[in-house]
Amino acid sequence: MTAQKPSTFAMSVLESMTLDELWSLYEEIGGMLADRIRAEKLELEKRLAVLHRGMASPEEQAGQEAGPVAKMRRKYPRVLPKYRNPQSPSETWSGRGKLPRWLVIATKNGRRIEEFRIVDANVPLKRQRA
Repeated sequence: MTAQKPSTFAMSVLESMTLDELWSLYEEIGGMLADRIRAEKLELEKRLAVLHRGMASPEEQAGQEAGPVAKMRRKYPRVLPKYRNPQSPSETWSGRGKLPRWLVIATKNGRRIEEFRIVDANVPLKRQRA
């Protein structure tokens, strides 16, 4: 779509219109633009849904709606905590990610991370290699 400069005739017609006529024209054009944008958006969403389906079978495609496709998030397994704060037992850490504040402070004070390990009778602390 290229924008064209209005002709002198069109400009003279617009300049001769009253404020109420110009306002109704503005609202009419705004409504037309909104309708076209909605139609274009719907068409793009349909194309995107087709692209997301990729190589899905026709049976799978028939069961899906043509609306926007929500991306499914991968499910991660629950990770049990491995370390516990002795001053506040509700504070635990799984050993993944950034060290919690309480553990950073304790290690700066000279304590070892293994001192905070949660000991479970059913799980050995370290596997022995043969």
